[in-house]
Amino acid sequence: MKITRLMMAVSCLGLMAGTAIPGLVWAEPALKLNDKGYFEAPGLNVTVFADIYPDGHQTGVTVIQHGVRVAANGDLRLEPSPGQWSAMPAGDGKPVVDAAANSVSQALHYPDDSKNRKGFNPIEYPDLNFSYHVRVTPLEGNAFQVSVDLDKPLPKDWEGKVGFNFELFPTDLFGKPWLMDQQSGIFPRQANGGMVDDHGQTITAPLAEGRRLTVAPDSDLQRMTIQSQTGELELIDGRGNFNNGWYIVREVTKPGATADAITWVITPNIDPNWRYKPVVQVSQVGYRPEQAKTAIIEQDKRDSQADPLVLYKLTETGRVEMARYTPKPWGQFLRYNYLTADLTAVTDPGMYVLEYRGEATGSFKIGDDVYDRHVWQPTLEYFLPVQMCHMLVKEKYRTWHGLDHEDDVRMAPVNLNHFDGYMQGGTILTKYQPGDHVPGLNAGGWHDAGDYDLRVESQMGTIWLLSKMVEEFNLNYDATTIDETKKLTEIHQPDGQNDAIQQIEHGLLSVLGGYKALGRTYRGIIEPNLAQYTLLGDVSTQTDNLDFDPALKPGERTATTSSLKDDRYVFTEDNPNRELTTAAQLATAARALTPTNPKMAADALAAARDLYDKAYDRATDLQAKVFVLSELAQTTHDATLIKRLIALKPEIVAHIDQTGAVLASAMPLIRDKAFIHEVGAAVQTYQARLTNDATKTPYGVPYVPYIWGAGWQIQEFGVQQYFFRKAWPQYTPDALQMEALNFVLGVHPGENTESFASGVGAKSATTAYGANRADWSYIPGGVISGTALIRPDLPELKKWPYFWQQTEYVMGGGETNYMFLVLAAAQKADQKK
Repeated sequence: MKITRLMMAVSCLGLMAGTAIPGLVWAEPALKLNDKGYFEAPGLNVTVFADIYPDGHQTGVTVIQHGVRVAANGDLRLEPSPGQWSAMPAGDGKPVVDAAANSVSQALHYPDDSKNRKGFNPIEYPDLNFSYHVRVTPLEGNAFQVSVDLDKPLPKDWEGKVGFNFELFPTDLFGKPWLMDQQSGIFPRQANGGMVDDHGQTITAPLAEGRRLTVAPDSDLQRMTIQSQTGELELIDGRGNFNNGWYIVREVTKPGATADAITWVITPNIDPNWRYKPVVQVSQVGYRPEQAKTAIIEQDKRDSQADPLVLYKLTETGRVEMARYTPKPWGQFLRYNYLTADLTAVTDPGMYVLEYRGEATGSFKIGDDVYDRHVWQPTLEYFLPVQMCHMLVKEKYRTWHGLDHEDDVRMAPVNLNHFDGYMQGGTILTKYQPGDHVPGLNAGGWHDAGDYDLRVESQMGTIWLLSKMVEEFNLNYDATTIDETKKLTEIHQPDGQNDAIQQIEHGLLSVLGGYKALGRTYRGIIEPNLAQYTLLGDVSTQTDNLDFDPALKPGERTATTSSLKDDRYVFTEDNPNRELTTAAQLATAARALTPTNPKMAADALAAARDLYDKAYDRATDLQAKVFVLSELAQTTHDATLIKRLIALKPEIVAHIDQTGAVLASAMPLIRDKAFIHEVGAAVQTYQARLTNDATKTPYGVPYVPYIWGAGWQIQEFGVQQYFFRKAWPQYTPDALQMEALNFVLGVHPGENTESFASGVGAKSATTAYGANRADWSYIPGGVISGTALIRPDLPELKKWPYFWQQTEYVMGGGETNYMFLVLAAAQKADQKK
């Protein structure tokens, strides 16, 4: 009791925890280094630079409290509230894990030269070079110490500017209280003024300043204390100058400081009896009766107990118990223990829920018509129309966005390394000069998720998948008016035409428009400056919709021109591999359009042939070569193309993982027995390997978690499996294809079991990184990137609209791959009928 009181007194006096005091025996640290290189205690993990992704809020000292990442990016920064393009440090090698000292440290230096390339970063990096170390050491109980050592004092010009920032995740703190010394308040739902100038950066005035901050004192599962031993803390709302900022705890280094320039003691509260609450993962939509159905239970790694999993059917009078299952142990994956239950025998149509340890899933359907409505349709009804560029998009009373980018486009400058990754080389590759207006590109296309650019691979990827859906599934659906003459799209107003065909045409207006104007395909179209790029709001406000006229004086405008250089740039490139892929996709589109729009179909095929003729002999990518030969052969039935395909047999066989899916549709055209046999044998071996790889996770698909959500890649994999199954059904079961769809619809790791498809299923991602992300909203039918990995082992899908690595929508595969997978699943039910 006396020791306990003395420890409390020491804490109240603000002495550094761990200071030697005669006669006092400190409690043993709860945090211990585990075999994955981070600190662990029941209910608490602390990682140290396990990720190096500061612009994504994934780096530095990170706290995972009761299974939830609550703080991250603990590191030295040059600004009180840095943003995505602010100066960043680079790590010098990997973190040093010292098991003997029970500490982890990371050496770093400023600047990160990989992000300081001229032109790439729109914000000029300061002329400052220094190196430092960040070290984390557990103290008594669940406390740990963060120490920052500078290798030498900072230059005088930078005194008072460099500080240690520690970011608190906002969503879970909205409305929660904080205490700092004698001050108190709540974490506001939105950033509020007043505003102050901090060494040239305008930020919200600190919420409080002091030496000791307590976060969420009302919640045993969230409470955390941060105490400085070296200076004064500031609590800053980072959203005041960047919408995607977090709450920031910051301490500025003192002049001349080197060793222990910053020393904090951070004490997250933990419940030693806490266990991760089991999560039951099922499709948020449901299953066909004959479909394999596996429920996955994710629970604490210390929890191996398998309790009854109860299946209820929903009736007019409530729930009726249908079955009880004893889940089977699967084993460890990431940081959890997994169990599975096979529900395949349940075939009676109806609505169901599962319950495990008193927690119920959302309701899901079993029925032949489970994919017939409300599943793929939102992508075609909402997402694609909302993303349409050069259109006014309306939905009854609502205007999604105004008519935009009527001033497209100007030729990009030479030798420009754009901050979003586009590069214009030393030549323009067209008849136009840098800065010239290029006609014909103010029609068609779809905006990418949040930055509104048009990448040729995104445009053509969408066109190709829509064309394949028309071809494979006879997709014919009309819920939208698309009037290219009036540049008007009206959602839920049928116009008697197939929406899929109209969307294909809309994409080709952009790609073929660029091809005709430039004499080649464009690389991409994007806004020239950062203020436009970061627009949150109606895309029609990104430019003035008037062509730039250099003859006009500043501020002048006419009915069609202005003096404002806000027109988007168009980039070109010499990339024969990408040109072949584009040619293949154009050839597919030509087939889809021939019955209804033979003129555009002919233009697409002519462009495909021209690109093929110019690029094939210079291309090096095997997949692109097989792709273009396969698609052109299907469109033209040119025997020469088939001969070229057959001649590639050794390479195709050796790389069947890359070539099989793009070859599959052309297999009926090939009569060469040796080719058919050897390619079939390669497919058999490859599919056996995939089946084995799928057993390495509980989710039944090959899956390696990464810093970005894997949803898009898994959907693409599922589509590829469809084509393998189409050509080689004897070697390709439908299991991988269907599990890829289930993964997207809710059977994925982590506590958030939402469907990645917004507005689809009982629970879905309705806070997403789309054009309306500032409203914490979503676009129905958009498909997010999905559950990401917080290294080394935490699957995470947060409610936060600014995580591009978790909740972003993109064109070119995310949504249309998803549509394709659902239509493929629905087709199997139709075949059964």
